[in-house]
Amino acid sequence: MPLSRLIIKQFRNIEACDISPSSGFNFLIGANGSGKTSLLEAVYLLGHGRSFKSSITGRIIQHQCDELFVHGRLKNSQQFELPLGINKRRDGTTEVKISGESGQKLAELAKVLPLQLIHPEGFDLLTDGPKHRRAFIDWGVFHCEPQFYETWGRVKRLNKQRNALLKTASSYRELSYWDQELAKLAEMISRWREEYVAQLKEVAEPLCRDFLSEFDVSISFYQGWERGADYAQLLEKNFERDQHLGYTFSGPNKADLKIRVNGTPVEDILSRGQLKLLVCALRVAQGQHLTKLTEKQCIYLIDDFASELDSQRRARLADCLKETGAQVFVSSITESQIAEMNSENSKMFHVERGKIEPVE
Repeated sequence: MPLSRLIIKQFRNIEACDISPSSGFNFLIGANGSGKTSLLEAVYLLGHGRSFKSSITGRIIQHQCDELFVHGRLKNSQQFELPLGINKRRDGTTEVKISGESGQKLAELAKVLPLQLIHPEGFDLLTDGPKHRRAFIDWGVFHCEPQFYETWGRVKRLNKQRNALLKTASSYRELSYWDQELAKLAEMISRWREEYVAQLKEVAEPLCRDFLSEFDVSISFYQGWERGADYAQLLEKNFERDQHLGYTFSGPNKADLKIRVNGTPVEDILSRGQLKLLVCALRVAQGQHLTKLTEKQCIYLIDDFASELDSQRRARLADCLKETGAQVFVSSITESQIAEMNSENSKMFHVERGKIEPVE
């Protein structure tokens, strides 16, 4: 469901904002530091409960204010509106409301407002450690498998407990009971992830090749331990090694999405522009797969659209996003940079010093 209304209060340099976005493209035009990224950040907060730029709440609440508010209304094809909102305070407390009911969990926000973010720092999906790619996989599994969130939470708690026991246990017997439960849940998580990646690659690989026609892009899943090995037996076998390390070396917390270009790691062969295009392809493919599987539409947030992309690549991304029929928020310094994206179902907003005004 697209956002039909967005209200932001006391978020970074945005004192107050109340706009009615288009269900298609929404262009945010303004100079650097004007507040374009802050608006995208506020929408992200509404869907994730956190900022994509800072983990410190005090930095996103406007100076000399005690709290911030972000409120949105989602509208479906039958014109039914679902209100949702988030309030964050400097004391660290957070309140989430969905359909007027307070006390909702952040995970519920993510369920009703699936978002895909493409921004200048997004290269970490391809070039940094596996945690970013693991989060990419888990975003999809979360939206497709109802039990994933709770099960993955239990795995993380058991793994933390196991790491603590490794420091004090005198024999493996003290861990065996907990390892049986951990292994059962770990195998479940791994199965869900593997099934999801197998489905996603059917959409993602052709789109990646379409975006980067000069390369052969391949995607595979690594579960975090040797394929075919029984995880419970592996935990017992590696007890002494894990005890020496002080943590569990293998497991679902080490899973990764392996992305190769012509059989080579992407960072060794692609330019920055090509890396950004590959990230765009992966994000769009993931959104397309979600819609195909659940009929939910993603909202795409694209910060600094022109960065690293020439006009031909911008046009290709624009065409692909138009084909999804999804709601898109795009920030850019000038109108000319987003000319390829303009369509009948679009709105433009001018952003200056935290003030957002529609452009007729």
